[in-house]
Amino acid sequence: MTKAKVREKYRGLSRQELLDKAYELGFNFEKNNYSCSQSTVAAIHELVEMDDVVVKVATSLSGGTAEQFSGTCGALSGGLIALAYFFGRPVQKMSYREQIDSNIETMMVAFEPPERLADRFWQENGTIICSQIHRRLFGRIFYLNDEEEMRKFDDLGGHSDPNKCRRIVGNTAKWVMEILLNKRGY
Repeated sequence: MTKAKVREKYRGLSRQELLDKAYELGFNFEKNNYSCSQSTVAAIHELVEMDDVVVKVATSLSGGTAEQFSGTCGALSGGLIALAYFFGRPVQKMSYREQIDSNIETMMVAFEPPERLADRFWQENGTIICSQIHRRLFGRIFYLNDEEEMRKFDDLGGHSDPNKCRRIVGNTAKWVMEILLNKRGY
């Protein structure tokens, strides 16, 4: 497990200020960059020390997984990646030669923080599926690889309305930060 360390410029903030900042960052990363998955990870990356490549790795999980709009919401996927970075099972605890019970136990322990995030996401949004979130937010599903569909999505506030995707990303970043702070005893 890698310990989440708040970046120097944010260390003076209170717990609530860090949670508010996580929301604000996620909200604004999504507004300015789209990609729910990357925006969630980028918000956490801004607040805590983690490798830059983790933000890059989150790219393909946007749009309900590789822009298929039928998989898990990118905000949740990004949050899960951030939590896996800190709590996931390291490759040293895996073997292609044999099954080692303690390595399986390490994986099972690593599931707890992501399960908390997924449960919270379900409670707030009623689903984890991108297309169903679109249906709840917009009353319909969009296929954003189509130029006309993207225009309609944008016209309905997909990236501009503070109560649409930006709110989902902001909340998810906040919940990830809350889990990280709880694990640190902050």
